[in-house]
Amino acid sequence: MLVDLPLEQLRTYRHPRPAPAGLRGFWDETLATSRAAGGEVVAQRLAHPMRTLTVHDVTFPGFAGDPIRAWWLLPPEARGVVVEFLGYGGGRGLPHERILWAAHGYGYLVVDSRGQGAIWNAGDTPDPHGAGASAPGMLTRGIESPETLYYRRLLTDAVRAVDAVAQLPGGADQPIAVVGHSQGGAMALAAAALHLGVTTAFARTPFLCGISRSVEATPEGPYTELGSYLATHRDRTEQALAVLDHVDVAHLVPWITCPTRVTVGLGDLICPPSGIFAAINAMDPAPDVTTWPYNGHEGGGAYDDAALALWLDHHLRGEE
Repeated sequence: MLVDLPLEQLRTYRHPRPAPAGLRGFWDETLATSRAAGGEVVAQRLAHPMRTLTVHDVTFPGFAGDPIRAWWLLPPEARGVVVEFLGYGGGRGLPHERILWAAHGYGYLVVDSRGQGAIWNAGDTPDPHGAGASAPGMLTRGIESPETLYYRRLLTDAVRAVDAVAQLPGGADQPIAVVGHSQGGAMALAAAALHLGVTTAFARTPFLCGISRSVEATPEGPYTELGSYLATHRDRTEQALAVLDHVDVAHLVPWITCPTRVTVGLGDLICPPSGIFAAINAMDPAPDVTTWPYNGHEGGGAYDDAALALWLDHHLRGEE
């Protein structure tokens, strides 16, 4: 069920927009400033009826030192850590809702998304930063400048989550995988690009890839938020795209050096395949790519998880 370019064209598709001048410096300064803002990693162990895992309610410093919430689920004798970032509109929910990677024997950090958690799962982290005029949703929030963009804050939170792992019970000196679906996939790729401590990364149908192409290729949200904004602010198209280029994952992934896995639904109207392939084709070394010709934004679903479990055994634990 193709909704975009044929697969042969996707495999060679390149992002039509160049990366902003000084992009690496922009992100180096963003991360340095947030790390300098301080803040403590706090992990409070909870009494919980799950008998095979220990549960910690975690707060760690994110962008500008803002407190970000997470769950830390720890099995006995954990080997390796999986940090999971969440899809658009969702929050960390309750501890028992996300136990997959702890059940596989990994320390498992489930990271809340600031200002989200009221669409498909509950969240606990506010976003204390204001913004100017924007379309409903997150994509155009703070679009006045790269410095005020919502997604600058959220991608910084992803990097700081990786920082936090070493200070969690049982987290020190563990290899780290970052994983996520949709928005969470974008955060995983950004964290891998911006943090040398990431051992391996996985993104299922990632958001924020090839933004200028994606907004043209789909009638579905969240990219329609940008379309709505540009339909109203008719004279700001180039300005808005130039700002969003700073968080376009296709411009960040050339910095990834760890083994990476990406899956794409060729029928995906939410995160169009051409946008995702703009990121895939910018990566060197090339990622391991799986395409699902009859699937949409769900990608491979549980099939992706089963393949990822073997991938993590190999790349995080060195098992064949």
